[in-house]
Amino acid sequence: MSTPVRPQAGAQEPEHLVASLRSHGRAMFWPSIILIATVGGAFFFYGRFTETWQNVAVAAGAILLIILCWLLPLLGWLSRKYTITTRRIILRRGFFVRIRQELLHSRGYDVTVRKNALQAMFGSGDVRINTGLEHPVVLKDVPGANLVQSALHDLMEKSINPIAARRQASESAPPDDTMIFGSR
Repeated sequence: MSTPVRPQAGAQEPEHLVASLRSHGRAMFWPSIILIATVGGAFFFYGRFTETWQNVAVAAGAILLIILCWLLPLLGWLSRKYTITTRRIILRRGFFVRIRQELLHSRGYDVTVRKNALQAMFGSGDVRINTGLEHPVVLKDVPGANLVQSALHDLMEKSINPIAARRQASESAPPDDTMIFGSR
């Protein structure tokens, strides 16, 4: 009969994916409207001119407009991704030059949500994570911002480092020379 394998003391649980987020898809609304209007206008006007260069100019203008007003915003939207796991938050930015930033839940941080009127209508918002550094980390316009905030609070409470918990308990304990009702 084999004995069950128990995890060693101090061994951590495996890291699990909690959420993978991008900014709200609403950011692609106007670029998509421009794409539809440009394609429709190009099909309408292409071939209506007598000169070949005019028809080529219509096609080239449509392609340029699609690249500038739809493809670049799409690449910008796709280049920012937020991943929340049971141990950390991973922020990835950039398309050609990738920047990756990680925040451990065990380090502790403050989480606030900021919403403007449009974000409040769609249930999204900016999640500001203050790690004690000069500038807070901002998850821009994430859907379900309140849910993200509560999940981050829960994950942070769950992953408090035992050493940090002891240090915090010792710092918050009253000093030994405390007088209680006039006696020590």
